[in-house]
Amino acid sequence: MGRTSKDKWDVYYRLAKENGWRARSAFKLLQLDEEFNLFQGVKRAVDLCAAPGSWSQVLSQKIWGQSSGQVVAVDLQAMAPLPGMIQIQGDITQLSTAKEIIQHFEGCPADLVVCNGAPDVTGLHDVDEYMQAQLLLAALNIATHVLKLGGCFVAKIFRGRDVTLLYSQLCIFFSSVLCAKPKSSRNSSIEAFAVCQGYDPPEGFIPDLTRPLLDHSYDFNQLEGPARFIVPFVACGDLSAYDSDRSYPLDLEDGSEYKYTPPTQPPIAPPYQEACRLKKNGQLAKELLPKECSINKVDNLPQPLTVPQGHTLLSPKVEDDEMNSSP
Repeated sequence: MGRTSKDKWDVYYRLAKENGWRARSAFKLLQLDEEFNLFQGVKRAVDLCAAPGSWSQVLSQKIWGQSSGQVVAVDLQAMAPLPGMIQIQGDITQLSTAKEIIQHFEGCPADLVVCNGAPDVTGLHDVDEYMQAQLLLAALNIATHVLKLGGCFVAKIFRGRDVTLLYSQLCIFFSSVLCAKPKSSRNSSIEAFAVCQGYDPPEGFIPDLTRPLLDHSYDFNQLEGPARFIVPFVACGDLSAYDSDRSYPLDLEDGSEYKYTPPTQPPIAPPYQEACRLKKNGQLAKELLPKECSINKVDNLPQPLTVPQGHTLLSPKVEDDEMNSSP
């Protein structure tokens, strides 16, 4: 938990310390559960980007304490152990980490996958939103391998201008997708949580661990089956008409010369009209030039500057070097 003065005044920060939670983010998952009943019937769960372990604490109390369930927590950092928790230290965007997670759920898929991870924010919102979207897609890729049909997936999301793209991708795999913001999440933060319920992948979908992130170098034309979707495109207008990316000569094709046609309504009081009048009367330079200008004084000198005989004019850099040199 943070130690700034802002955190000390935060009510959820104080409640987390009083109740023994490792971080104030535990209340976010608890409040999401109050709204969506996330833990109903859940016996096996995965906590991605789990450190420092506040969400794993909630899962351990709700799942292991009641039904002797199992929680697999994954993070780059090591965490203190919890009852009923299996800890994996690794990067969820790496193939080896994803395979190790999947091994714990072979033959018995998970009921719930949560991810409260976020990248180190830079302050550049576009970059932060992109990195968060990549992290969410990596968590979604793991969820498609371990989540049972009808399972639930909860992940942090940054509410940016491209949030609808992520929403449309999540709707492919879940029957219900909502964007929720718990009360414990600060209003000044753009974070929210995508609550995806009813895991139902399209027919014929085969999860692929080789592409955990949205790689722009990937050829999407190689996708097959339900994973392949082509956005409809319609070309409008006469295709043999003028090309908007081409320059055409003014003379017409029939040999006739181009004739200027004035606009139906000329500009009303154009901004350059006064400048044209001043330039025509020779007043433009006089009015724009300041009255007390050093250029005028230099131009009015009776004769140009001369160098005394036997002396040379040195640049400022050479003069400084001479002054600093030893005698």
